[in-house]
Amino acid sequence: MISKNSLFRLGTFLFVLVTGIGPAFCNELPSWNDTAAKREILNFVERTTTEGSPDYLPRDQRISVFDNDGTLICEQPLYIQFAFALNRVKELAPTKPEWINKEPFTAALDGRMNGNGLTHEDENRDFAKLVWSTSENQAAGDLAVAAWDWLDRAENPSLKKPYQKTVYLPMRELLEFLRSKGFQTYIVSGGGSEFVRAYSQKFYGIPPEQIIGSQAKMVFVERNGRHEVVMESEPEYFTNGPAKPFAIVRNIGKRPVLAFGNSDGDLEMLLWTTTGGGPRLGLLLHHDDEEREFAYDRASVVGRLDKALDEAKKRSWRVVSMKNDWKQVFP
Repeated sequence: MISKNSLFRLGTFLFVLVTGIGPAFCNELPSWNDTAAKREILNFVERTTTEGSPDYLPRDQRISVFDNDGTLICEQPLYIQFAFALNRVKELAPTKPEWINKEPFTAALDGRMNGNGLTHEDENRDFAKLVWSTSENQAAGDLAVAAWDWLDRAENPSLKKPYQKTVYLPMRELLEFLRSKGFQTYIVSGGGSEFVRAYSQKFYGIPPEQIIGSQAKMVFVERNGRHEVVMESEPEYFTNGPAKPFAIVRNIGKRPVLAFGNSDGDLEMLLWTTTGGGPRLGLLLHHDDEEREFAYDRASVVGRLDKALDEAKKRSWRVVSMKNDWKQVFP
């Protein structure tokens, strides 16, 4: 009778023989199926972290960047911060009588703003308006506290799961694997920096200082003898599309070698990452699993994947199929 250990060693040998990936890597990413996507990721990491490899990268060059909504965590039917802002409108409305007959606040208050029937342009415009308006006069730290208090009790309205349970398990494994190999893992998101920082450590193991997000204008004020950095109701910059490479330069000062996104908002980040010299890896998550999550791409209001999907074919970026490449979606 063949023992379990013997079968394990045989499986490891066959994996190394077929994929060319060393034994130290073959047991990584257990929630990923053994497909070309997983093998390409493992191969890239092995080549760039093995001393003596022609593609070896020193640790200070192992920079990886990830979009947040739709790449690390479920973004349907609404971006998480949009849902938070809708809740904040209801909480703050008694102190904001000017909102009662003013859009998009009226739609938020009467329940019409749930993502249904909005165009892509409506969604982006209303998202920005509600997020910045509900953050006005908030100290940066206070907003993070309010965000976490909401996240601790809120759930995804479609999946009926707490938001922490809508983090993609395969992506959490990938983040941990990359860090174990000396990569720095940054989030580059259209979501507000202060909001994402509220949960990045707990959800992804990514510290607040590695969050690059959209930013409200801020002022330095004194309140009751205490000095605070307070947010205003207008954005300083919105980290989406071409603004993502700008924000990476501003905050990191280095071109990443790995970029992972899921929508057209990540297109420029992938272009900039993969057109540098040396080893590069561009990845796009394709939401094609209606049974376990959602299926959407070119026509979606939230997380539209159209131009980037076409560009992926031209540039040999790896399109990761949620349906085919992941054994398990949620923890």
